[in-house]
Amino acid sequence: MKRTAMSLMLIASLFGTPVLVGCDRTVSEDKTVKTNSDGSTEVKKEKTVEKSDGSVEKTTEKHVDKP
Repeated sequence: MKRTAMSLMLIASLFGTPVLVGCDRTVSEDKTVKTNSDGSTEVKKEKTVEKSDGSVEKTTEKHVDKP
């Protein structure tokens, strides 16, 4: 009985933690690639994420590759 109780507590701690913490959910993700007349490439990434506490975070990344 003691071994069964210990096993159940171990399993509950391993699988119960992600349920309590939650995880981020990606709401939208956009990628735009633009080629300029001088041969450079501009890549713009926008990502909107909803956090586990309900807050919304929007990130924007911009990279310019020159030839």
